[in-house]
Amino acid sequence: MTDFSILTVCTGNICRSPLAEQLLRAGTAQWSDVFVASAGTGALVDHLMTDQAQLLAREFGATDSHSHVARALTVDQLRGADLVIALSREHRRSVVELLPRGVRHTFTLRELARLLTNVPDEDLSAIAELDTTDVAGRLSALVDVAASRRGMVEAPEAPEDDDVIDPYRQHDDVYRQSADQLVPAVTTVLSQFARALTVVRP
Repeated sequence: MTDFSILTVCTGNICRSPLAEQLLRAGTAQWSDVFVASAGTGALVDHLMTDQAQLLAREFGATDSHSHVARALTVDQLRGADLVIALSREHRRSVVELLPRGVRHTFTLRELARLLTNVPDEDLSAIAELDTTDVAGRLSALVDVAASRRGMVEAPEAPEDDDVIDPYRQHDDVYRQSADQLVPAVTTVLSQFARALTVVRP
């Protein structure tokens, strides 16, 4: 058995990606094989999360927002990730430019949630064949399912609907709007993780 590593990516690594990281970490805490980290394409290295982002993180159940320290995105981080979750299409492009072979397991957060919504049971049949203790194998297979649904699931009319807006240096209401886009998407992804990790052959 191996571990399953998730990397969330935004620009400064002080608002969106650490919030996603912490919510994903909280939501996957029951699975010791899952690890979550974050980084920024233009990281404000060694900076803490903004006060507004920390407040939102605590509101939605994160317990470690105060300890986050921003770090810069590197190729080595990408090579070690089984799933890269970008917070906007711009970040996804930056990831793929750094590591082109990572394109299949790199998504924006809202894109991933969209692709994993209403997945038919039959599309999970290969996952159901795997041992229920193989967390990394099952989640990797779920990433493959999401990638296979690109071009099959209807894209949003406005491409920016696959992005989470950047609240940095914006008013509190923009932080709230950003969270309103981010949190439901994380919830959807976590629910599909749980489904993939419990599905069994009929």
